[in-house]
Amino acid sequence: MIELEIKNLTHSYENKKIVENININVKKGEIVAIIGKSGVGKSTLFNIISGIEKLQTGEILIRGEKNFLGKVSYMLQKDLLLEHKTVLENISLPLIIKKMDKKIAEEEAIKVLTTFNLIEYKNHYPTQLSGGIRQRIALLRTYMMKNDIFLLDEAFSSLDTITKNELYHWYLEIHKKLNLSTLLITHDIDEAINISNKIYILKNSPATIIKEITLNYNEYEQKELQKINYKNDILAFLE
Repeated sequence: MIELEIKNLTHSYENKKIVENININVKKGEIVAIIGKSGVGKSTLFNIISGIEKLQTGEILIRGEKNFLGKVSYMLQKDLLLEHKTVLENISLPLIIKKMDKKIAEEEAIKVLTTFNLIEYKNHYPTQLSGGIRQRIALLRTYMMKNDIFLLDEAFSSLDTITKNELYHWYLEIHKKLNLSTLLITHDIDEAINISNKIYILKNSPATIIKEITLNYNEYEQKELQKINYKNDILAFLE
């Protein structure tokens, strides 16, 4: 089943086209990456899907329905945790904003923290957390928006390589456990290959999708070698 579908999307600022004729789909349970250089228009796409920017031309469908506004959970590059609130308060905040009783919201937050082995941090403030733990908390807070379609905008880019690799494994775990569907944007080819099922390459001005790559690994070949081949293919398209 297709969870998120973008059809023939074109968007302009002051009569200058930024993206043109974009077609993307994310199936249930997939992690789909959009790769492109900085400034190519990746964030513009996310701003439209999330409702920050108004849809001009084309369609965005959520499970086949045109009413897409408010149907996705959007996480930016910065974790945006509220420094004056504890981890528990940060994670329960989306539910409280939706008018859920504070006690019930915090009970829900405790369940999620417990499920993902982060309960020990519930009374910590963001300044007391490492970068990797902050990002995990931010991802769980995004989940508490209760939309199972995730938009991740360079969500791992601020982390060092070791922490980033740990977070990839952790995100794949929660993605499966929570039955999510994810569309992420990145300029990191290795990141896209390591966690995605499918990759779209965004290039040119106005930006268009120049290639769609589905990552299918042959069990009879070394997986790391296959990843290198995918990376070389992507680099060739980007150049």
